[in-house]
Amino acid sequence: MMVKVGNRELEMDGKQLTELRSSNDIMHDKQALRERMEEDGYLLIRGFHDRDKVLQARTSILEKMERMGKLDRDTQLEEGVMADGSKTIFMGGTNEDLPALLNVLNGEHIMGFFDEFLAEQSLTYHYKWLRAVGKGDFTGAHYDIVYMGRGTQNVYTVWSPLGDVSYEMGGLAICLGSHRFESLKQSYGSKDSDRDGIGHYTDDPLVITEKFGGQWATTEFQAGDVLIFGMFLMHCSLENTTNLYRLSVDARYQSASEKVDERWSGKKPKGHFK
Repeated sequence: MMVKVGNRELEMDGKQLTELRSSNDIMHDKQALRERMEEDGYLLIRGFHDRDKVLQARTSILEKMERMGKLDRDTQLEEGVMADGSKTIFMGGTNEDLPALLNVLNGEHIMGFFDEFLAEQSLTYHYKWLRAVGKGDFTGAHYDIVYMGRGTQNVYTVWSPLGDVSYEMGGLAICLGSHRFESLKQSYGSKDSDRDGIGHYTDDPLVITEKFGGQWATTEFQAGDVLIFGMFLMHCSLENTTNLYRLSVDARYQSASEKVDERWSGKKPKGHFK
């Protein structure tokens, strides 16, 4: 099966693209999870969120998008079919108008997980990176540190699909071993997107593997799954080749005792600025 990763078509389970490893077998052993994070650079946990709560959040987002005129009115709301002429919608912010979403991302379950995983009190950034990715779009390969590196580097991204995401709808892909690409971490990984005017490293996933090594990995996702990773893991997304919006959200978590990147926290986060 061929999968569109960034701007390349790669063969699933071929030389350049493999399946992500689930960590559900060690879900209740926090030390084992820390060791897996150190080893793999990511944790894929199936069914981490309550599926019903995720689907409630999805419905509230789709209702908002319907009011914006972004959905095909002749189809079922839950399908998230794009209206003619619609494109990718970025809905980043505090999302206070979407309490069902914040219930998932700020709730006791996930905060308790990070309290235990970090072995101290955790916090989550008020800003959430909510996206409805449209047909033909994808996210290029990048490290998150370039976008949120003004506080501690010990920040974790939690990517949550808000609905079931097939290969065709364009889920996340990560470059295995990229958290150990020291030369890339010291060059690209030392940059600040606002100060240095940079963004994604490349739209071509093979630029990474041919220069630094590693292999790309992805999977199909279900509502409730999460992908957790640190600031120095190269990742991108598959292209959405369907006419259905791919809804997903990135949220960030760290120790409450460490410095926070001021762009992304507080009642009215400033967002990008120099």
